[in-house]
Amino acid sequence: MPDVSTSVASAGHTPSPGASLRRVLALVLRHWYLLRGSVPRLLEMAYWPIIQMITWGFLTRFLMTESSLVAQASGMFLAAVLLWDVLFRGNLGFSLSFFEELWSRNLASLFVTPLRPVEMVGALMIMSVIRTLVGVLPAAGLAIVFYAFNIFDMGLPLLAFFVNLLVMGWVIGLVVSAIVLRFGLGAESMAWVLTFAFWPIAGIYYPIGVLPEPLQWIALAFPPAHVFEGMRAVLIHGTVPVDHLLWAAGLNAGYLTLAVGIFLYTFHVARRRGLLLTQGE
Repeated sequence: MPDVSTSVASAGHTPSPGASLRRVLALVLRHWYLLRGSVPRLLEMAYWPIIQMITWGFLTRFLMTESSLVAQASGMFLAAVLLWDVLFRGNLGFSLSFFEELWSRNLASLFVTPLRPVEMVGALMIMSVIRTLVGVLPAAGLAIVFYAFNIFDMGLPLLAFFVNLLVMGWVIGLVVSAIVLRFGLGAESMAWVLTFAFWPIAGIYYPIGVLPEPLQWIALAFPPAHVFEGMRAVLIHGTVPVDHLLWAAGLNAGYLTLAVGIFLYTFHVARRRGLLLTQGE
């Protein structure tokens, strides 16, 4: 009888090229059914963005009476917390969808089919977008109702900020998924650890200029710092930060290429060593 690990290792090399999009959407549909069928999952995704928005909303109202800068850009903290959640949810939307396959011991079964690893990456990115929108949009809507702050007033720069933070979330999600694939579910906490490693240097609530100079260089080597600097330029000065947007896009392109390569290489090693069959709770 042929070895199962050999079947898994050899699967996915002779499918019809035209079937690629169907396989991606089929995997998205599987995760969408899981999401749609679990009210607690949906509530959890919206809960933390709403709690953060309410907390920072009240803080902003207080600071508006104490600081002329915050009064000039009354929604600065609200915009910051909503955009930070795009990065956070973008990572978790990718990572948790991948973890779902590990927790259910379904990864090996998927790759007995013609599904390719790169198609799984595409499906997880789509699920990340869905999970991020489910989490962030209710909080953005409540910010309008509670505080009369409409983040959508930023216009097209907001779309650029959203995409850059979402892609950075994918980068973190890909690296975390590769780590978990290689070292097992004991490393799943890296999904939170790696994200919050950017918290002090992303300039979410303060300018990068307040950091010590060595940390400024480190911060500007990653896209989030450029996004949040750009956000403040839009809210305070009303200018479109083209330089920061170009830096964020360029850095994201490089990091995403590297992260996809890391994930695909780790997946190749895991499949060759039969690790796909041993993952699970």
